[in-house]
Amino acid sequence: MISPRDIEALIRSSRVYDVARETALDAMGELSHRTGNHVLLKREDEQVSFSFKVRGAYNKMAHLSKEQLSRGVVTSSAGNHAQGVARAASVLACDATIVMPVSTPEVKVDAVRRFGGKRVTIVLHGESYSDAHAHATTLVREESRTFVHPFDDPHVIAGQGTIAKEIFEQHPAEIDAIFVAVGGGGLAAGIGSWVRSARPATRVIGVQAEGSSAMMRSLHEQERVRLDHVSLFSDGTAVKEVGALTMALCSQVLDDLVVVSTDEICAAISDVYADTRHIVEPAGALSLAGLKKVAASSGWVDRRLVAVACGANMNFNRLRFVAERAEVGRHREAIFAVTIPEERGSFRALCRLLGDHDVTEFNYRMSDGDEAHILVGIGIRSEEDREAMASVFRTAGLSALDLSDDELAKTHLRHMVGGRSESAKEELLYRFEFPERPGALMRFLSGIPSQWNISLFHYRGIGADYGDVLVGIQTARKDRVVLESYLSEVGFPFRFESDNPAYQLFL
Repeated sequence: MISPRDIEALIRSSRVYDVARETALDAMGELSHRTGNHVLLKREDEQVSFSFKVRGAYNKMAHLSKEQLSRGVVTSSAGNHAQGVARAASVLACDATIVMPVSTPEVKVDAVRRFGGKRVTIVLHGESYSDAHAHATTLVREESRTFVHPFDDPHVIAGQGTIAKEIFEQHPAEIDAIFVAVGGGGLAAGIGSWVRSARPATRVIGVQAEGSSAMMRSLHEQERVRLDHVSLFSDGTAVKEVGALTMALCSQVLDDLVVVSTDEICAAISDVYADTRHIVEPAGALSLAGLKKVAASSGWVDRRLVAVACGANMNFNRLRFVAERAEVGRHREAIFAVTIPEERGSFRALCRLLGDHDVTEFNYRMSDGDEAHILVGIGIRSEEDREAMASVFRTAGLSALDLSDDELAKTHLRHMVGGRSESAKEELLYRFEFPERPGALMRFLSGIPSQWNISLFHYRGIGADYGDVLVGIQTARKDRVVLESYLSEVGFPFRFESDNPAYQLFL
C-alpha cells in the first residue's frame, strides 16, 4: 500500500515544470470581505491547459521508459486530463489515444486536438467518465499500450500534489484549511499527502457536487461504491467510481467532505468572476462553493482559507444557465408563485407589496378563472429577507409558494409560464425597453394608466444595462392611438407586437 509519505517523496522528485507553471495564489478581496475570512484562490484555471491536470499527466508520462513511450499511451478523461496527456504526448513525441465521454464540452475536445496535433487520436464513447474508462481499458489490452490513469496512479497523484507545495511556498503563514474538488480523488490525495507532512495543522476538506458524491459514499461505507448515475453539470468531477489508491489515501488525508448544489456552484463561479474577472468551469468552482458553505455553517471568522480553482474549460453557452442560477445560489434571489384574485387592480396591488425589492422576473398571464398565478423573482439580501417577503404575502392574504429550491421550477416552469387565454380579449401587445436601475420596473408599472387592464406581463433581468418587458394591455384596436399617446408619456421606448406571428401562435 502506498502511503501519504510515499506520495510526498514522489512530489519532491516530480517533473511537472517541464510543461506546467507555478500558478498564482490570489487574495479574493470581495469574498473575503463578505465572509469575514481571508480567502485565497489557487489559480490552476490559469495553467497552460486551463486545468491542473497537466501536472499529473505529464509527470506520469515523463517517468515512462523509452520503450513504453514508443508503443504509445491510452487514457480516459472527462476532458481536462485529456488535455494534459495531449500536451505531454506532443512534448515527449509519443502517440496517444484519448477516450472521452460524448458529453465532454466541445471546448475541451477542441483543446485536446490543439495540444496533441497529429500525435493524438480522439475517441468519444459513453455518457460519463466511467463509461469512457471501460472502453479505454479495452483498447489498452488490444493495443498493448500503457494506460495513463487520470487519478488512480502514484505519479499522477504526486503531480497534482505539487499544488500544495506551491501554496505553502507562496503563503508561509498559517493556513487554516484548503478546499479541494473531488471527483476520482487524485487532486485531493496529492494535496492532502503533502499537507499531512508539511502542515499537519491545516485541514484538507474535499468538495463534491450533488449527484456525484462517489468518494463520500465510499468513505462512509468503507469500500468503493459505484454510482448508477452521476450528475453531469460538474463534468470534470462526474465519476461513478473512485480509485482504490485515491480512496485509501483520501481516507487518511481528508479531514472532511462536503457536498454542494448546482446553485451553490453557479454562485461560486460568479464569486470568482467578481474578484478576478475570470470564469472557471463548474468543477473549478467546487472548492470555493464548499469553502463558503463550511465557513457559513461553522461560523468561521478571520480564518485563512484556500480554495483550489482547478479548471476553466467551459463552453461559453453554459454561462446562460450559470447566470440564471447564480443569484439563487448566493441567496440573492427568491422565486415565488403568488396567487392573486383575477380582478382589476390586484396585479398593481401585488406590485406595491414588493416595495423596494428589485424585481428580477415577473411572469403573468390572465387566466380563465377567478385566480391568477404569477411567477415572480425578487432580489433579496439574505435568507431572512426571503422569509420576510413570504410573510408579507401571507399578511396580505395571498397564497405564496416559495420555489427558490424547486429544481423543476428553476429549470423549466419559469420559462413556460403563459400561453393562450380566452379571457384576454381585445389585447394589444407591446415591448418596452428601460434603463436597468433600481426602481425602474416599478416606475414603469406606475406609469401605465389605470383605466387599462394588464393581461400579460413578462420581465426577466439579464444583467444588461437595459431591461426588456413584454406587456399585454386590454383595449380595442380602435383605441390604439389613444393608448400609445399615454404610453409615450411613460417615457420608455416601445414597440407594437400584436402582429408578431410568434405571439399569434403561442399567446
